[in-house]
Parts: sequence; C-alpha cells; structure tokens
Amino acid sequence: MKRKLFLLFFTVVGSFVLGLFGYLLIIYAGDYVIDDKKLVMNSATKLVSKDGQFITKLYYENRDIVQIKDIPEHVQQAFIAVEDTRFYKHHGIDLQAIGRAVYKDIVAGGKVEGGSTITQQLAKNVFLTNEKTFLRKTKELIIAINLEEEYSKQELLEMYLNQIYFGHGAYGIQSASKFYFNKNASDLTVEEGALLAAIPKAPSRYSPVLNPEKSIQRRDLVISLMEKRGFLQPEEAVRVQGKTVALDIQEVERDPALLTYIDMVFDEAKTRYKLSNEELLRGGYTITVPLHMEIQKTAYELFKDKKNFPGVDDNVEGAFVLLDNETGGVLASIGGRHYVSRGINRVLVKRQPGSTIKPLAVYGPALEENEFEPYSMLVDKKLSYGEYEPSNYSGIYKGKISMYDAVIESANAPAVWMLDRLGIDTAKEYLTKTGITIPDQGLSIALGGLQEGISPIAMAKAYRAFARDGKVIEPHVISKIEDRDGKVIGEAPKHETEAFSKQTAWYMTRMLEGVVDSGTARVGSYSGALAGKTGTTNLPGVENGIKDAWFVGFTPTVVGAIWMGYDSTNSNQYLKSGSASPTKLFKKILDHSELKNMTAFSTPKDVEELEPPIRLSEISDVKANLSFKPLGLFTVSLKWKPSVDERIEYRIYEENSKSVKYVGSVRGIGEYEIENVNIFSMPSYFIVPYNSLTNEEGSYSKAVKPTFFSNK
Repeated sequence: MKRKLFLLFFTVVGSFVLGLFGYLLIIYAGDYVIDDKKLVMNSATKLVSKDGQFITKLYYENRDIVQIKDIPEHVQQAFIAVEDTRFYKHHGIDLQAIGRAVYKDIVAGGKVEGGSTITQQLAKNVFLTNEKTFLRKTKELIIAINLEEEYSKQELLEMYLNQIYFGHGAYGIQSASKFYFNKNASDLTVEEGALLAAIPKAPSRYSPVLNPEKSIQRRDLVISLMEKRGFLQPEEAVRVQGKTVALDIQEVERDPALLTYIDMVFDEAKTRYKLSNEELLRGGYTITVPLHMEIQKTAYELFKDKKNFPGVDDNVEGAFVLLDNETGGVLASIGGRHYVSRGINRVLVKRQPGSTIKPLAVYGPALEENEFEPYSMLVDKKLSYGEYEPSNYSGIYKGKISMYDAVIESANAPAVWMLDRLGIDTAKEYLTKTGITIPDQGLSIALGGLQEGISPIAMAKAYRAFARDGKVIEPHVISKIEDRDGKVIGEAPKHETEAFSKQTAWYMTRMLEGVVDSGTARVGSYSGALAGKTGTTNLPGVENGIKDAWFVGFTPTVVGAIWMGYDSTNSNQYLKSGSASPTKLFKKILDHSELKNMTAFSTPKDVEELEPPIRLSEISDVKANLSFKPLGLFTVSLKWKPSVDERIEYRIYEENSKSVKYVGSVRGIGEYEIENVNIFSMPSYFIVPYNSLTNEEGSYSKAVKPTFFSNK
C-alpha cells in the first residue's frame, strides 16, 4: 500500500515537474519563435489634401491601423462570438474548444470545426506559413501561449482585428469598414459589425459583393451566436436579423491621372526624408500634398487628346508642371502622355529650353546689373561672333530694338548681342541663383542651345522668381509627413533665396505680360492675368521640323511649364509646329480649372512701375495753313491727327533748300503754330513722332508747304 502511495506521489510530482518544465520550455522557446517586429503590421500610407481630404493610398496591404478603443464593443463581441467564445477565459489554447472540435470531427467522419483561438489565429497569420505539419501546429501553440504572456487580451484582439483579411484587398477592420460601408470602424452598427465578422472565415464565399445571400446567412449566424453568448437580447437579435445591410462600396483604385504625382511623392520621400519606397508602402504614414486634384485631372485629360500635340504621329510626348507661387508646392504634374508608373517622368528630364531661357540668362541679369532698362535700345543686326552667327527666326533685322520689343518678339540677334556685352559668367551666376546650373560656355546660352538642357520643373522654379519678388523656393510634392501615431516627422522647406531684385522681377513680369498680350504667346485664350515666354528649338536637316516646343508662364497665383516633343527626335519623329501648341494648351488647362482668374498682377510696394510701350505710327495727314494775325504777322498753323496715346511727343521741323531746322514740339496734341513766317522765303514743314521711353524718333511725315487755302 505504501509502495502504491509512494508511486502515486512520485507520479503526481513527476507530472507536475514535467508539466512545469514543459511550460517553462514553451515560454523559453517563445523568445526564439516570436519576433515582435512582425507584430508591426503593414499599414497603408494615405495622401491627403491640405484641408485633410483623402486623395489615395499607397500600400502593400490596404490596411489602416485602428485602436481597440475606437472599435465598438458590439463589433468586438461579434468576432468573439463567431471565432473564440472563450477568448477572455483561456490563455492562448482553449482545450474545451479543441475537445469539442475533435468530437464533432469524429462524429462527422471528417473535419467540420476548428478549435483555434483568436490568439492562435494571430500567431499563425503573423508568424507562420500555411504548411499543415505537426511542427507548424506545435509552433502555433508555443507562440499563442507566449503572446498571452506578453500582451493583454485587448491588445491581442486589437492586433487580430487589424490583421485579418476581409476580401477585395481590404486588410483589417478599418479598411474593411471603409470599403464595404464608407465609414470608420467606430461608426459600425451591430448588423454591419456582424456582417464583417462573417467574412474572414472565407472572404470570397461570404463576400457581400460576390455572394450577398450567403453573406446574409452567415451574418445572421453571427447574430444568433451573439445572442447565445449573451451579447444580445433575444428581441434585439431578431430585430437586427430583420435588417437589410446597405453597402456603400468605396474601392481604392489607383487613378491613372495621379501616376506621375505619386511617383514624385515616392522620390521625394526617399531623397528628402530618407524613407524608402518599401517603408512608404507599409509604414502607415499620412502625407499632406499640395496637389490640386481638379487641375491634375484636367491636364491629364487634355494630354490624352492628340489634337493638342502637333507631332507627326501619336508618339509625341509632353510634360506639364504647375507650382503654387507662394509655397512652391506642386499643384499638378504630368510626366508624359502615355505615362506608366515608375516610367520616364518628363517633368524631370532636361530638354533644350529655346528662348524661354532669355529672361533668366540675358534680360533679367542685364536689368539687375543696371546696364540696361526695359526700353534701352539693343543692336538688332546679323552679326558674327567668331564662328557663331545667330539669326532672327523672322529673317528681319531692325538695326535697333528696345529690350521690351526684343522680349515680346523673341528676337535672337539682340539677345546674343546683349549676352556678349553682359558676359557669360555673369549670366551663369544668375542662372545658378535660380537653381539652374549648366556646363556651357558659349553665346548660344542666350538662345537655349545647351549641352544638357533644363527640366520643366527647373524652369517653373526659376520663373517663380519673376512671380514672387525675385525669390525662388524649392518645389515640393510633400507638404508634411506624419507617422502612424500622428507625429510630424517632416515638412516642406520654406526657405527662399533671392535670384533677382524686386524691381527686376517686376520689370520682367510686365515684359512677359507683353509677350502674352501681343507677342509670341498671344495665341490661345485665357481670361486672367498671365505672363510668360515661348521657346522653340529647330531640328537641323528637316524643313520646318521642330525638336522642342515650350511655354513657361505664371499668373498672380501659379507658375508652370509645358514642354512638347519626342523622347528621341529624328527625321521620322518631330513636331510640325512650335511654341503655339504648348502656349494654347497651358492657357486651356488654366481656363478649364477652378483657379481664380485674377485679372491683374498687383504692383509690389517700393518698385517703379513700367510704363506700357509707346507705339509710333506714321503721320500722313499734315495740313499747313497760312494766316495773318495782327501781332504775329504771318502765322503757319500745322494740324495732324494725333495718336490716342497722349505720351507721344511730336517734333516739328522746318526744311528749305539748304537746311533742316528743329522748330519745336508738342505732346499729345495734333497742332502747332509758327509765327512771324517770312512769306517770301516760305519753308516746308514735316512732323516726326518721338518715343520718350526709347529716345527714338519715328517715321517723318511728308513735308508740306503752307498755303492760304485750307486743305479739307
């Protein structure tokens, strides 16, 4: 008897020691099996507008992490009722559930019910593969027990509800709630929560989208289980089961109009904030972007229309970028007409800028160096500079031309002449201030003939100096980045640097307005204030063939650039027309957008205003009447029709057979009297209009000799 008691004692003690050893072994093994980093689930990064409106998501798995406190209790209960009714009573393994499942499997002659707890499911989904082996099941048990040791029940339930898959690409309760009902998980009703709890067992089979009847049947089963477990009263369960569920499907699709912009977000996150593409796809960040969705979509649609692109075939490409003048934020970007994700982003590709470089490399620096003013006269002749002999596109040379007119007509000869006077090093210094660096050393810089070229976004950044008092700012597509806890980890730089003085910027703005109003950019229609410059580079060897066509411009609120051309230009692929097409398209994008069309640029404080140009016209109707006045004796009265521009000065000259003499002048009127005229040696008179801005005289009128008879 004593021996039996002794054996029983040692058996009990041995079993206890063995059990304790096994438990400690499980706990010890858990340290090697559990990698806590795996519990940090992949979470979607959201792009939102500056006012917090959702734009799109970036993700490996469409998951939005939500805290357990934000998941209604009745939603938690729905999952517990259907997945693990003894969740709050077991320690990771539910022996009762396992025994019940084994019994039902034996009775049914096959597997009909699982015995896995929520903790086991979490362990399997996070740490293990789907292989069906004894070793995998052993690991699952070990991990589940250790998870229960390390985390609270609420923490485990939170991880589970954020981890499970709900079909249609939705991971976690929050993304599922958004997909199926377009609401946050915190707002789910009892019937909605039950419907979601019904899905994870077989997401395709119980999808309310693919199989609505099976989905409702499964939902009603969940509600019955909730009533059976005491989570719902019988009356409430019946009432809830009688409700229909109104789906409001909000599928997250990648809008093709956003492809360029999204790629730029990836690039900027990596270069400026050191976040890899992989981290962005799984880190659950909230990124505020300056994107203007309506402009982006408008530009995207217009870029698809081949009528806007004058190529020899539909392979012609283009790029468009628009910045906010104040912040430098990229409002819209199109990297190509046929852009694909992670493809060639032509917004960033360097191209020959043509005449769009003239304000940056020639005219702006010349004004800044105080060598010239907007109405200074420049040499407009076909000159040779060593082997370099630039020519005007029109083939016309005026001898002299004002800077203002050289800008609006985009004349080449005066631009090169001015750069030669200014100095290449000085021009490059100012280009560098705007953010543009080039290796070139020749006078062809004045016409945009560069080795490497300049990208559209760099051109837009540089022209921002004219729009914002001479200052440039680094463009950005990320205004702010917050981590999944809402902590701001990065913001766009706000530092500005001065490229030109405020006065130079304003003079250039007025001249570039002239380009749009009456110069090379007058084509197309836009009702608001707009300043800008066209640019074209020819294709050698192809008559009327164009390689690059540009328009870079700005309004009081935005600045942008459009480039058109081919990725590879040759005799078979080229543009059939020049800058008119990008100019018209730029205006069309602005005109189709919701941007406020400001009708005028505001003159900055402490700058001298630039007067509009004075345009001289020929005087062809001079009349010279002779009369007798008591005190003035014989008096000549000259009359002509004056211009509507009252700033024009009219110079009167007297001409005889031996000489020409200046008599006097009047401003803004068309009459002049000359007293005490010698009628025995009567001279002739002619009128010359004079431009006080350029200090240039216009064409002489025909000389007329006074007569006593009125010429009517």
